Parts: sequence; structure tokens; C-alpha cells
Amino acid sequence: MKSILFRFFGGLRISHKHKNIFVVNYRLFSSEPSLWIKPVVKNVYHRTHTCGELNSSHVGQNVTLCGWLEFQRLDRFAVLRDGYGSTQVIVPENSHEIIKELRRTPLESVVTVSGVVEKRPESQIKKVPTGEIEVIANDFSVINAVRKKLPFSIRNYNKASENLRIKHRYLDIRYPEMQKNLRERSKLLMKMRNYLINKENFVEVETPTLFRKTPGGAREYIVPTKCAGEFYSLVQSPQQLKQLLMVGGIDKYFQIARCYRDEGARPDRQPEFTQLDLEMSFCSAENVMELIEKVLFYSWPQQLQIPFPRLSYSDAMKMYGTDQPDLSFKCPIFEVTEVETYERDSTTTKGVKIPQAAEFFSGEVKKELSKITKDSAVEVTILNYKKKNFKSNEKSLLNFCINPEKFISNHCIESEDLVFIARGEEKKVLQLLGKCRVWYLRWLRSEGITGPWESDDKGKFLWLTDFPLFETAEDGSLNSVHHPFTAPHPDDLSLLHTNPLLVRGLHYDLVLDGYEVGGGSMRIHCPDLQKNILSMLNIFSSSLGHLIDALESGAPPHGGIALGVDRLVSLMVGAKTIRDVIAFPKTTDGHDPLSGAPSTVSDEDLDYYHIKIQSSKPVKL
Repeated sequence: MKSILFRFFGGLRISHKHKNIFVVNYRLFSSEPSLWIKPVVKNVYHRTHTCGELNSSHVGQNVTLCGWLEFQRLDRFAVLRDGYGSTQVIVPENSHEIIKELRRTPLESVVTVSGVVEKRPESQIKKVPTGEIEVIANDFSVINAVRKKLPFSIRNYNKASENLRIKHRYLDIRYPEMQKNLRERSKLLMKMRNYLINKENFVEVETPTLFRKTPGGAREYIVPTKCAGEFYSLVQSPQQLKQLLMVGGIDKYFQIARCYRDEGARPDRQPEFTQLDLEMSFCSAENVMELIEKVLFYSWPQQLQIPFPRLSYSDAMKMYGTDQPDLSFKCPIFEVTEVETYERDSTTTKGVKIPQAAEFFSGEVKKELSKITKDSAVEVTILNYKKKNFKSNEKSLLNFCINPEKFISNHCIESEDLVFIARGEEKKVLQLLGKCRVWYLRWLRSEGITGPWESDDKGKFLWLTDFPLFETAEDGSLNSVHHPFTAPHPDDLSLLHTNPLLVRGLHYDLVLDGYEVGGGSMRIHCPDLQKNILSMLNIFSSSLGHLIDALESGAPPHGGIALGVDRLVSLMVGAKTIRDVIAFPKTTDGHDPLSGAPSTVSDEDLDYYHIKIQSSKPVKL
């Protein structure tokens, strides 16, 4: 046996005393196949408890913990952390070998500790899950030591920049907040799946990610193939595919769908994102909205009141200047009726009052708001009614042809109120005041400032209904407000060719605290109507031949919705950005600092996919 040469996959040298080898899931070989030896397997990294579950009921028990060395002091006090919490470890004074090992172990190394659970002195008890106990160590082993200085420390104070944390996401995920967010996301999706399958008899169906490029909606990513001139497209949503499932008789479909959009950088949008996507046959818009209310009532960690309130698109625009109103704030837009003359009959004047907020209106805030109002094509004034400063605002009101006395009296303007006033085309005025209102109120909240502008409706879902089916593009043509497959309201079909901008769509959005978290509609199931809508949008029916053929094959009435999982979870856990609830996100410009994607490929790959790179720089002759 001594002459046998042993080889171990992984490059480690193994003693011939195989009975003492502590290896899991590896194969041990001799140089002679007839003498292959099956080792005795023992898991030396077994833990009896996580670092977040010990409490006073475990006092006196022998335990083994595994985790990352988060903190150590005086070579005797240490804190172990894993994905479940942290536990304090005390090394006895006479345990010289453990003290020596702890002293030379870098922070964030993976270690295992065995010992006895003891209750902390009353004066040292902390308000954390493991704050009542500590582990008195009798064994300490390093499983995997940190071999080089980490790019940042896992500490909540003085956090590294987001780009650096995303580049080393495997470290960033160790933060308790990231652990909590990802686990809460998993729980939410599990509950959604459970409700839809076990309570509502839905079928989970996976649809292709590689599909053909189709018109309408957001820009899609193009995927080259080995066939010259032929490409796939990464689906921006399973919209057409789930409609085909309805034609096929899968009358209750859902999936946790991965979607892709090649859009410009936005703070809260990713090029790849996740949706809870579902579709139903033989249903109404009411059925879909009621289903989503039940799903969220069952899945949401906080108690929800159902049914959710409803607001029409037109009322939302008039009151809040946006189709995703933030009801967690008061301060709706109001009509300024104290205007004595108009220079132009087509203009309208409206305002927003933020009570008791004037003292917080600093020069920096004014500078940020000026960026919002700069290119709005709307006249704007901001009235700052600080104490004994009422008369200084009269000039601004007179410039807008507004009677100051009537304005102050009619709108109950008081000391320390801040008022935004805008005049111009009604749609632009509403949109601008909506942006100013939300920006300033969110800034106040971010600064920890509270006041009478806060509403009790924070954390409450809202349905928006009665959207227009079409909107006008810059060139005067028609665009879909939602997508080309949204069914028009049956009461407005007579307006389809006479006044299409007045046609409402059977479209509904779900909004939470000023963010759209879901959108859906009833679909067009009549092939002739679908062709008609495509023609009005200047979309060739041939590009959607597969869908038209399906509709002509006996399509049931159907409708559905998609919930944006990333945004929904970020609001649920109170994250600042959706990147805080995604395991491996992209930056705001769509790049992946961790892997360096997107990256270049070899000339061989370019040739295989028939791609030729065109230089963006002019060629010098």
C-alpha cells in the first residue's frame, strides 16, 4: 500500500492513511484502478446552529458555529456572522492556542467555533436576536483564511461606493441588509407561486427568452446567429407568447419571467429584470385586478386592505400631474382661479401648496428644482411665504396676473407655506407641477423632515384605470400608451376612426407610493380588430403573422398583468434602489463591473456570427 500513489481531484496531496481523510464529494484514486479506495467521509464543517438562532433557551448546550469572522477584540472577543445573524464568542484566558490562532486570523475569514452557550450578564444584554447569550469557545479552526486585503470592509459606516460594491458583489452580499433583502424576495415569490398554483389552479409555464424581433414597445436586444443576416431578439416580455398559450387552452398561466429592454440609463431600471407574469382566459379587467389583490394580500409581509382604491387616469393627472401618483403625500394640484387676465387664451394656471415647508427651501434645493423647470416650456414661480415676508411675493403673483389678496385668502396661504405656480399648456403645466411636487416632498422625507404634507396612505396600493388607448408622437402619428395588443374600451369603439385620442383602453396599472409596480390590460382577441389597430399604428401585420394566425384559430377573450418584481421588492423592504434587491445587478448605465460585461469578443467569434465592427471614429486619410 505504501507504494501506491494517490491522486486527488483539486490538486491536494492526500495521506495514505485514508481513514482519517475529511473530504466530502470528492473521489480518491490509486494509480491502479483495481485498488480504488472509497474513503471514510466525515463533514468537519458541520454546524449545529446558525449564527442568528441561539438564545437563552440554548444556555448550557454544546454548539458548533460556522461563519465569517466579522470582528475581534483583544484576541479574546470575536463575532461570527453568517446569512442569519451574528453571535459573540468569548475565548477563555487559558486557551492560549485559540488566542494565538484568533490573533493571526484576518477578518472576513471563514471559521468554525465550538463551545458552550452561556447567558450574558444583564448589563451586557443587547437588543438583537442573539443578544442574550455568548459562546465560550473550546475550539477554533480556520476553514478558509482571507489571503489578501479586501477592497472594502463589511461595515455599515463609511460604505464603499455602489460601483465598487457591485464589482465585488460576492462581498457586498455579506451585508445583513443584502441578506435580508434577497431572503425576503425569495419568500415573496414563494408565496406568490403557492397562492397561484394551490389556491387559483394556475399553471406555471416557461416561455422562450430567444424570440423574433417584433414591433412596438421598448427597444429589444438583438442576438446574432451563425446564419448570416438572421437574428434572435431577447424578449422584452412574454406578451405574445402568453397570448398564444391562451389560444392553446392554458387558461390560467403564470411564470416568474426574465425580461430584457435595451433602454437608456435610469436610476431604477435594469436592462434585465424580473416580472410576475400572468394571463387568464374568459375574464374581465375586474377579475384580473381582484386576483392580484388576493395574491398580494396573501404574499405581502404587512397587512393590506382590499380592495385597493381606484383612480382614473384623467383624475390622477389633474390632481397629481402624473399617472403614478404618490398618495403617501398630500398637497394635490389646484386650479388658480384668481387670474384676472390671460395673455393667451390657451394657457392655464395651476399651483401646489406645501404647508409649513418654506424654511427648508434652501439655495441648493432651489438649484435642483431649477433643473426640473429649465426646459419645461412653462412659466414657473416659487412663492416662499416665510414669516413677515408675504409682500415680497406680491410681485410674482402680479406678474402672473393673479390677485394676491384673493389668492392668499382662497387657498388658505399661511406663514411658512411654500407654493409652486405654473402657467402654460395644461398638459405641460400638470406634468411640471407633478415633478416639482414629488421631488420636493421626497427630498423632505429623505432628510427626515416630517410635516402636515405626510399622508396616512403610505404603503397602500392604488389602481389606475381608464387610460387613453393612443397618444400622439412628435411627428403627429399615433402611438400605443400601453402596447398594440391592448383592447379598446367597448363603449369607445365608435370613436376609433373619428377621434382615436378619446378612445380609452382596457388598461390598468398598479401603483405603490408613486411607483408603477404592475401593468396589464385586456387583450384584443378579434383578428380583424387587431389588424385594424396595427394599421392605425403603422405596424405591418406581417411582422406579427404568428399572432394573427393564432387569433384566427379560435382565440378566447383574455387579459393579464405583469408585476415588476424588482421594484415591488425594493418598496417592500424599503431599499433605496432596485439594485439593492438584485443579487447581481448592472449599474445605471447597464454595465456589469463584476465581470466587465459587455466586453469584446475574438475575431473568430465575429466571423462565426458574420459580424463586422464598424469604427465609431472617423478614418484619417
